[in-house]
Amino acid sequence: MITGAHAIIYSQDADAVRTLFHDVLGLPSVDAGGGWLIFALPPAEVATHPTDGAGRHELYLMCDDIHATVAELEAKGVAFARPIAEERWGSVTAIALPGGGELGLYEPKHPSPPH
Repeated sequence: MITGAHAIIYSQDADAVRTLFHDVLGLPSVDAGGGWLIFALPPAEVATHPTDGAGRHELYLMCDDIHATVAELEAKGVAFARPIAEERWGSVTAIALPGGGELGLYEPKHPSPPH
């Protein structure tokens, strides 16, 4: 039935975001044609949260040690949109994407479901 998930990040500077994913984050990719890179992601999970407002989607990359990961990415020139915040469910921050927008970074405190 469901074989995976496909996420899309829209950016005013998509080439710079592709460079970030390929050169800085080291995500493997394939060229879907015409230079459109499709990046592999690590295992994923999805959660649902209640809201009083309109529904929305958020995308977070996960890591085992958010402080070490932020330091490593900052050393590679990555800018962060906000400082690390400690939440009940984990530690979170966000990478500032070229061209605008954010990509969440998250160190969960909960166990991950089996894949």
